[in-house]
Amino acid sequence: MARSIQSLERAAAVLRLLAGGERRLGLSDIASTLGLAKGTAHGLLRTLQQEGFVEQDAVSGRYQLGAELLRLGNSYLDVHELRARALVWSDDLARSSGEAVYLGVLHHGGVLVVHHVFRPDDSRQVLEIGVMQPLHCTAVGKVLAAYDPVAHAEMMDAERESFTERTLTSEAALEECLELVRARGWASDVEETWDGVASLAAPILDRRRLTVGAVGVTGAVERLYRDGELRPELVASVRDCARAVSRDLGAARF
Repeated sequence: MARSIQSLERAAAVLRLLAGGERRLGLSDIASTLGLAKGTAHGLLRTLQQEGFVEQDAVSGRYQLGAELLRLGNSYLDVHELRARALVWSDDLARSSGEAVYLGVLHHGGVLVVHHVFRPDDSRQVLEIGVMQPLHCTAVGKVLAAYDPVAHAEMMDAERESFTERTLTSEAALEECLELVRARGWASDVEETWDGVASLAAPILDRRRLTVGAVGVTGAVERLYRDGELRPELVASVRDCARAVSRDLGAARF
């Protein structure tokens, strides 16, 4: 079994103590409760304070949880709620489309897959929850880059790898593509990431009408396309799914 890191264990104990006890605690209270020397406790608190996880009251000198910890907690809850709200709708989309469904959010300059519904057939498939996908050449990524300024900036600042001969990598080509995404309300990827594979996706909005994720389907080009065009009923299903999840998150009708 891997050895734990004592300083991290102690820092976690400090945060749990501040979260579960009185609103503010002094250095002596924290040190005595956790069985730490005052110098050790003070060093932990100072580091946590520098990172924004702990705040010190200027008058009393007592400590409380900081805003950065709250921000991280809200980020987790947002993603958790997004996935929870999308479960039923994404299952319905997989059944109606006959294709695999992905739910993605922006994470460290890419798309983090937070939910994946298998294609409803007997084929062998690999669960891809937790997988990172690129922003510039996936339908889900393009949706995020089109509607989220942070995602757009991260995509433009990153080194954009060419996965196939169809992958768009130039800034001008991508900007033109994103303008089309905003005009249509959905994005597509036709063999830009994998040969023979296409995808399409639409944005998910929250109650503030901010884009918090994207949902889409992925499958073989010959199944998603008909007469050289994406099947219109498939586009409608993906957009309906995105709207339904958005409404569940509190977004007004759109």
